[in-house]
Amino acid sequence: MASLIHCPHCGVRPKEEFSIRGDAVPQRPSPSADDDAWYRYVFVRDNPKGRIREYWHHTGGCRRWLVVERDNAMSHEVFSVRDAADVAREAGR
Repeated sequence: MASLIHCPHCGVRPKEEFSIRGDAVPQRPSPSADDDAWYRYVFVRDNPKGRIREYWHHTGGCRRWLVVERDNAMSHEVFSVRDAADVAREAGR
């Protein structure tokens, strides 16, 4: 059976409709940040094992950006799926 993702806009959909786009945790530095801050943001990343948050794009559906919280180590269980715009609004970005 295929893995299913609950899109907040389209309902339950197969994971093949989505593209994983990367870690949703790093905060983008301000435009006036020094080169070292930008270097760390672009090139230096943790590679955690376990419960993580990632940006996913619903390419085969509503085309919205989502923040998916899931286990990347053992079960690949999805804990939550939220619209990335809502997450950014709550964070004041």
